[in-house]
Amino acid sequence: MGASQTNTLIGREAVVAGLPEHPAVKALLASKPEALIDARFDRGELTLTVAAEEIHAAAATVQAAGYNFFEDVTAVDWFPSSPRFQLSYAILSHSHKERIRLRVMVDGASPAVESITSLWPAANYYEREVFDLFGIHFEGHPNLRRIMMPDDWEGHPLRKDYPVEGYR
Repeated sequence: MGASQTNTLIGREAVVAGLPEHPAVKALLASKPEALIDARFDRGELTLTVAAEEIHAAAATVQAAGYNFFEDVTAVDWFPSSPRFQLSYAILSHSHKERIRLRVMVDGASPAVESITSLWPAANYYEREVFDLFGIHFEGHPNLRRIMMPDDWEGHPLRKDYPVEGYR
């Protein structure tokens, strides 16, 4: 890969310079370099931050580069910071024997990104869970509705501004 598993690389330029032959980095730079806005390689884990509007294209690019298994998508609410939400997609490559993380930052006013269910159908329930608990919309999702909370539930309980005892 170019950098040993013990090196820490922080920032887009450091990761691009330190891991120029990494399959995910190489594929994203060849496809749409401006989509890769930040990166970090730490403790053997690669996190690639892509622009929110580019998540579907970035996921398709790494899939074509050999990252064939979608593991998970989860969210973090960084309230009161802006952008408010972070989406982290864990994607595995059996051929490269490694995992990467695609990271997207989403504004809190009307949080939305494109669904990746057309690439990885397994993302269906994970995207529904994030929608249900954080209120982040996944555009183009085939069945975006609550999955854990009752249909008539008010709000999204994993948001940091959600009342501790719920709305009364």
